[in-house]
Amino acid sequence: MALSTAEAEYVAACSASCEAVWLRKLLSDIFDLQLDATCIHCDNQSCVKLSENPVFHDKSKHIEIKYHYIRDMVQRGAVKLLYVATEEQIADVLTKPLARLKFEYFRERLGVLQIEASSQRQ
Repeated sequence: MALSTAEAEYVAACSASCEAVWLRKLLSDIFDLQLDATCIHCDNQSCVKLSENPVFHDKSKHIEIKYHYIRDMVQRGAVKLLYVATEEQIADVLTKPLARLKFEYFRERLGVLQIEASSQRQ
């Protein structure tokens, strides 16, 4: 159980970085590619700062060591955490109830097409 939203985002970012590193290894093995850092978007500035700061301090001492894996990946250049404002966090369309305009905006940003009712009958 996370004690703060920053910790919850940090744990989620760590999980995403594990998946990204696995996929990077798979792609580099199959295609013999040298990949740039994989960008992970996060809407919590504290989480981004925590991943970039290799120093352990009072504010992060309660976070389990296994979640600091993301720090290692950021230092190695495999992963980069980028801040995205909450208003622009496209993943919200998949995780939160949204007002119609916001839903349509994110749906469009994802590239999902709306099917008209008349074309469904054909």
